[in-house]
Order: sequence, then structure tokens, then C-alpha cells
Amino acid sequence: MMEKMIVGRYLPADSVVHKMDPRAKLLFIFGFVIIVFLANNAVTYAVLGAITCLIVLLSRVKLRFLINGLKPVLILILFTFFLHVFFTKEGDILAQIGFLTIYKGGVIKGVLISIRFLLLIFVTSLLTLTTPPISVTDGIESLFGPLKKLKLPVHELALMMSISLRFIPTLLDETDKIMKAQMARGADFSSGSIPERVKAVIPLLIPLFVSAFKRAEELAVAMEARGYKGSEGRTKYRILQWSTRDTIAMFLLVALCAALFMLRS
Repeated sequence: MMEKMIVGRYLPADSVVHKMDPRAKLLFIFGFVIIVFLANNAVTYAVLGAITCLIVLLSRVKLRFLINGLKPVLILILFTFFLHVFFTKEGDILAQIGFLTIYKGGVIKGVLISIRFLLLIFVTSLLTLTTPPISVTDGIESLFGPLKKLKLPVHELALMMSISLRFIPTLLDETDKIMKAQMARGADFSSGSIPERVKAVIPLLIPLFVSAFKRAEELAVAMEARGYKGSEGRTKYRILQWSTRDTIAMFLLVALCAALFMLRS
């Protein structure tokens, strides 16, 4: 499961989405996260699904790879679905299990919310899958550049976010290695009661934290050895360039927002 996590991973490829300006991708994703909440019926969700499929096709990221990446968060999606099924009391009664009553409105809302969750994960995951961490840092720093006038450390904040995204798959791989090493020594993470499983995970945290702090120290030493002093006096080797495809993406976002407004119930 650790190897299938897609958050923070970058897949190099020659696609339209890979060639887009990181600022355009960030703006599109921020806008998509907002307007996805405008969908409230089957037609609007179908439109969002079609746009998501189009983005996936343009990115040339295999759909099977994205679906496999959803498996670690499948539990959270199912929890959200059953939460609406059992606690939303709208519409006709479909079934009654003990003290729990399942309503038609609860099932519909659970399905729609789960689809919304899936669409958000698909689109937001494409940011890191199609954009190198350095480009993400440059894009965030450029978008939040006006905040420098308020004396906010925009460059440092963007760098922290980029490093965090970059080290998510690294720490997951490290966790997987530690788990396999402890399982080879007799540790059992898959059987027993819930308290026993939690107790078995505790010894996993200590070497993981030690490894994380070690990597952080090595990164700090490497940056210091290369003369890193924050944004002061820095120049950029890669210059961000806004192109026609980025403008088309913004028009597509505006058109999608207008369509959802017109088609929503």
C-alpha cells in the first residue's frame, strides 16, 4: 500500500499538462477545489467527471496508476459515505437496521460526496504527478509574491511546502522498509485486536522519527554547504513563462464555473 501512494510523487512525461506553467496549474487546482462544491446533481457531477477525465488524458498519467493510488484513502472515502448513509435523514426510508434507519436522501448524498472526494483527489494529485517540486516552489512563490510587501517570508514558506510534498513518498518508502524489517523479526501488524495492532505500530514510530530527523539534518547541512541564505540575493535558473495553453486552461476553468452555475439545481 505504501508503494501505491501518489501524493508527492512526480512522473516525468511529455504531455500538455507537464508543459503548463506551474502557476496556471496551481490556479486551476485552487479554482477547481472551490467550484467542485457547486455541483449538486447528476448533470453537474457528470460535467466535473468529464473535465477530470480530459485532464487525466492530457496528462498521460495512466488511469490505473491513479486508481491504485486511491486505495490508501479508500477507508476515508467509505467512512464519509457511511457517515451520510446512517446519519442523513432525508427522503423515503429504504431500510432499518436495529436503531439505524437508512434514508434515500442519505444514500444519494453519500454517493455524491464520495464522488466529489474522488474528483478532488484525482485533480490535486495531478499537480505533484506532473510538476517537479522545484517548479511547485517557484509557482507558489510567484503567486504569493505580493505578500512580500507585508514582510511575509514567501520564499521560505513556498520552500517548506515543496520539501514537505517531496518527502511524503520518501517517508512512506522508509516506513515500508521498517515494517518489512520488523516483520522479518517476528512483528505482526495485520492480526489481533485493534489495541494490539496499535501497540505493534508504536515500535515503528521511533525508527521512523529518527530517520526523518536524520534526513532533515542532512538536507539542512547540504543547503548550508551550498550557501543557501533564503530569498536574499537569489537568482533563478528556470524562468516561468506563461503560454497560450495556460490561458486556455484559465478560460476552461471560467467556462466550467459558469456551466455548473447554470446546471446546478
